[in-house]
Amino acid sequence: MFEKKYITIRCMENRLYSDEEVMNLPDISPDHTHAGEWMIRKRSCQRLIRYLTEKKKRQTILEPGCGNGWLAHCLSEVPHTEVTGLDINFTELQQAARVFNENEHLRFIYGNLETGILRGRKFDCIVFAASIQYFRSLKETIRFCLHLLKPGGEIHLLDSPFYEEQEIAAAKERTFRYYDSLGYPEMSEYYFHHNINDIRGFRHRILQNPGSLFNRLWGNRDPFYWICIKK
Repeated sequence: MFEKKYITIRCMENRLYSDEEVMNLPDISPDHTHAGEWMIRKRSCQRLIRYLTEKKKRQTILEPGCGNGWLAHCLSEVPHTEVTGLDINFTELQQAARVFNENEHLRFIYGNLETGILRGRKFDCIVFAASIQYFRSLKETIRFCLHLLKPGGEIHLLDSPFYEEQEIAAAKERTFRYYDSLGYPEMSEYYFHHNINDIRGFRHRILQNPGSLFNRLWGNRDPFYWICIKK
């Protein structure tokens, strides 16, 4: 039931893409409804790829909430990298497997991260890109993922909104109004608003700060944090 409603909303938002479009993401027609958003995601993707490439070592990467697999595919092009995309959205995951089926460095798994489906596997890097807001507890999700990391491994959070405590109530109200306007107010219960201060208990670095002077001078073109949490 959740997936059916989720896919319906994605369609209403013009966020379902053809196979050809998925293959070319994050590049998309400048006339597309979400062209501006994809420019943001392209920059964050390029920064992450540079970061991982500079490690110059063999890496295994997990992307929970990979959707149609475009970012997992981009990450698989980092030299000596094996990437696993995971999602509970079967419709888009099928598309990912179809579009990128010839990529021998990339695989997709249908399932829930926290059910133990990855038991026994360890990763060098876990990437949440525009997806951590669909996980109920930021702290619990991070703790769970730390157990999936190899020694020295990292969790990367990017392309998702974070809030100060005093901003959360208003953000929740906006989310409810948005889903209500689409005719699915109950879907607001699956979108979570995480407090930026919840990362303080973890060993972390903020690699991209939307409030930085540099970003503000550029007109706040990159509105999301990029957070790296180390094991």
